[in-house]
Amino acid sequence: MARRSSSEAIGWLLFSAGGMVSALLVPVLLLLFGVVFPLGLLAPPEHAHLSAVLRHPFIRIALFVLCMLSLLHWAHRFRYTLHDGLQLKQLNKLINLLCYGGVVAGSSWAAFVLFG
Repeated sequence: MARRSSSEAIGWLLFSAGGMVSALLVPVLLLLFGVVFPLGLLAPPEHAHLSAVLRHPFIRIALFVLCMLSLLHWAHRFRYTLHDGLQLKQLNKLINLLCYGGVVAGSSWAAFVLFG
């Protein structure tokens, strides 16, 4: 039996963590800020209150982790779809570069928006 690298376990851990936070938190945020508040079904938070909440470092870190893990989940899933599903194994290095480069770029943008 071939021994797997420890980095593969970390990759799958981040993939599953990203899937979990994406499945639990993103739909709630989209429902609230994309449907419920705009339709007036609930009173939206006041700008001052929302701004104060977003100034808290823990909330900024939590939003950054949510963005980063969601992007990692997408990249890992998309990479394996292209690699195994579409049999594009000859483009493995390019696919890895584009997928995980997208994670770095998206996470950098999230960090810039949240902490900059």
